[in-house]
Amino acid sequence: MKISEYASCDAVALADLIARGEVTAAEVADAAARAVEAVNPQINAVVETWPPEDTPAPGSAPLAGVPFLIKDLGVAMAGKRSELGSRLAAGSVSPEDSYLMRRFREAGLVTIGRTTTPEMAYSTTTEPEFYGATRNPWSLDRSAGGSSGGSGAAVAAGIVPLAHATDAAGSIRVPASSNGLFGLKPTRGRVSQGPGADEVFSGLAVQGSLSRTVRDSAVLLDLIEGPEPGDPYFAARPDRPYATEAQLPPGRLRIAVLRQPWGGRQPTAPVSAALTETMRLLDSLGHHVEETPLGLGASWEEFVLGNARMWTANLAPWIDSIAAATGRPVDETTLEPVTLASYRYGHQVTADEFVRALTIRNQVSRTFAQHFARYDLLLSPTLPEPPVPLGVYGEGADQLDGLGWLARLLDRSPYTAAANVSGAPSMSVPLAEAEGLPVGMQFTAAFGREDLLFRLAGQLEQAAPWTHRKPPIRAAE
Repeated sequence: MKISEYASCDAVALADLIARGEVTAAEVADAAARAVEAVNPQINAVVETWPPEDTPAPGSAPLAGVPFLIKDLGVAMAGKRSELGSRLAAGSVSPEDSYLMRRFREAGLVTIGRTTTPEMAYSTTTEPEFYGATRNPWSLDRSAGGSSGGSGAAVAAGIVPLAHATDAAGSIRVPASSNGLFGLKPTRGRVSQGPGADEVFSGLAVQGSLSRTVRDSAVLLDLIEGPEPGDPYFAARPDRPYATEAQLPPGRLRIAVLRQPWGGRQPTAPVSAALTETMRLLDSLGHHVEETPLGLGASWEEFVLGNARMWTANLAPWIDSIAAATGRPVDETTLEPVTLASYRYGHQVTADEFVRALTIRNQVSRTFAQHFARYDLLLSPTLPEPPVPLGVYGEGADQLDGLGWLARLLDRSPYTAAANVSGAPSMSVPLAEAEGLPVGMQFTAAFGREDLLFRLAGQLEQAAPWTHRKPPIRAAE
């Protein structure tokens, strides 16, 4: 199979070709390996590759034989390293599959390696010291986003059609926007975090994927959603498969538009223009689109402080457990300056301060619920600017404490984190470009309403297709 043919197929198409016998799983796996060799030296998105394990029989599972990459964090694959982008965890091997990994296998996916992530996924750019910066295939001097930047760059460059991703403050949607992909953050509790955790970062983090097509994300979410034994809570199961929802008309939706973020930097002129054009597109499709101020449920300063306390108070014991397992010290030899500063900040968060942070989480959740009593969806840019040059995040970062670093992250991504705090599902759709770089538009729905998002995403993919737009760095022969 030619690399160019492989890179042009989404996961559903590849699985169909394998099931019909037009190509073998071995030929597809070989094309994936050649794609890694062709582009990864330029973008540094894949940390490690593995020979494919026994591949499922053609047609035995919905995505049987499709090459897949997992993020170097958030999912455990038995016998494979999971190093979290950090020297502290270097060489760590997972003893067993997590529930999510088991579901990836049951879906028929053939996991061929792991992708880059910032240290501990603690950034929205992927520039770890441990294995170097991941470069955006649209422009090699630009960030691929984070924390799932390796997965985003790999999918955009045609290494795999879809890849695992996680999202605690925008880490699916930020790389989706940065790399011109579709990325949906599921509802809190939609996908199990077990058995190693009940919830991650006080419910802020969820599991999902990045893909080039809506149907790939929908099919995969159908295969991984649902509770596992011991889960503390879960979202109500969908009435229909998401793959079906993506083919249904959404009806006339009431869409509120947030142009100015609650805090952080304002959208650049090209991003603001892209938002206006998206509003025109939605209007032409029959939706009611209304630009309106929307409350957050807390001041921006309270929101940033609450997130910093939740993030760092969870980060500190996590780092301690890794250090205990590896026998390494927690200091400058094992952690980057901002991670170490955040670790120390987290150990200083008191129980009272942590509970107050959870109160902020509740206020934001209740406020969002009120918004969705009036509107079906909330639209905003995913990011206030196109992908930034590499190195921008790190300027003066060694002088920041845990609060200062989190404030910098939310300043760069002021639209995304509220959906994590509220638990609502949210997606980035690659509807625009600015200065030759991708610009994503973010749509957020009420808790548990991924069905609405997939219906609209399917309609937008038909009305304003994006798969013809390809980055300069892409697997081809």
